[in-house]
Amino acid sequence: MHIKMKLSMVMGGFLMMSAAADAQKVDFTEYDLPNGLHVILHQDKSAPVAAVTVFYHVGSKNEEVGRTGFAHFFEHLLFEGTENIKRGEWSTIVTSNGGQDNATTSQDRTFYYELFPSNQLELGLWMESERMLHPVINNEGVETQNEVVKEEKRQRIDNQPYGHFLEEVFTRLFKNHPYRWQPIGSMEDLDAAKLEEFQAFFKKFYVPNNATLSVAGDIDIEQTKKWIAKYFNDIPKGADIVQPKIEEAPITKEIVDTAYDANIQIPAIMTAYRVPGLTSEDSKVLEMISSYLSNGGSSKLYRKMVDDKKNALQVGAFNYSLEDYGAYITYALPNNNTPLTDLLKDIDEEVAKLQTELISEQDYQKLLNQFENEFVSANTRMLGVAENLADGHVYFKNTGHINDELNAYKKITREQIREVAKKYLNPNQRVTLYYLPEAKGTN
Repeated sequence: MHIKMKLSMVMGGFLMMSAAADAQKVDFTEYDLPNGLHVILHQDKSAPVAAVTVFYHVGSKNEEVGRTGFAHFFEHLLFEGTENIKRGEWSTIVTSNGGQDNATTSQDRTFYYELFPSNQLELGLWMESERMLHPVINNEGVETQNEVVKEEKRQRIDNQPYGHFLEEVFTRLFKNHPYRWQPIGSMEDLDAAKLEEFQAFFKKFYVPNNATLSVAGDIDIEQTKKWIAKYFNDIPKGADIVQPKIEEAPITKEIVDTAYDANIQIPAIMTAYRVPGLTSEDSKVLEMISSYLSNGGSSKLYRKMVDDKKNALQVGAFNYSLEDYGAYITYALPNNNTPLTDLLKDIDEEVAKLQTELISEQDYQKLLNQFENEFVSANTRMLGVAENLADGHVYFKNTGHINDELNAYKKITREQIREVAKKYLNPNQRVTLYYLPEAKGTN
């Protein structure tokens, strides 16, 4: 998460948000510019490509009630153009030079990237400096991107089966923390915001001292440093940013509730436990528990409920790990009109086994092999390496976390798996949500 923030919506198949690390040591150079921009460089000449990424430490948790959705809005808005890149030409410039570009926003960060042939590295650095130094933020761009975001919300959430699932879970799991709203935010908030508010949000958060520039691939380190100095040195430093630190009171009594979705015909049962953030060792243990329960056809929940009992169409568990907290979530869809309470009972039984018994040595080794394969695969791509280096620097205060993480998983014992399950995954510590088709006349 983190990590890493790669999650597809439920019922389209969940992708666990796993942190990534490599079995082989990743060498890097890092330093700070006078304006506070942190720079990370990794040279790998195995392929003639270079990834240019900028991690801004701003997400939906940095927003205020009544003005949600700003960070995600800027994910779109900062592709509008700059003083030297005409409106609508950003992606055209990238693709015409053989590159790819995109951005993502989570509760904790906004992440922009370009992947270029290595001979276009300077272009990528210049473009990201343009984005940081003087983007054009005017009414035309705001109005255009407002419509883009609304259409995205309609397609990905409002009209998508189970599309509001995370929203419904997080609003119940968090009462005070900004994690209680989703990065897409409120369209009413965006409509109500004035241009000056968008400009102020940019001025506050999209500054070099709140950013990490991570470059990985077929690069010359010294030449890259010169280009970075050329394009980024003169960008003014912003005011110091203090990340919100809001603590939630522990959940000590099960919260049972119902949510309705007009886009579904098959109900679902979901549970969510508030767990530690991604820097906690326990978060890694919860990742392993998720994999044990529901990663693949041989996992415990799938084999029990989909294959053997055939009472579930789909079942799963995943650890949604964020910077301040995580949400450990389970879900199931019934087959043959199985009562949702029966599905919950089956899931709880498997969790209870984890709390009282050690997983087998065979299952334990299988887990370690799965994680190693995933981590090695993630770091064969330059974009993944650049992202993981930046994540390590920002979240773990250790850019070399990429080199430590796999060993951290290997050190987790079967006893730790049992104890962590016992510590966090109890019925009195959770939200239980009955996610039902919207009945006629229900709003």
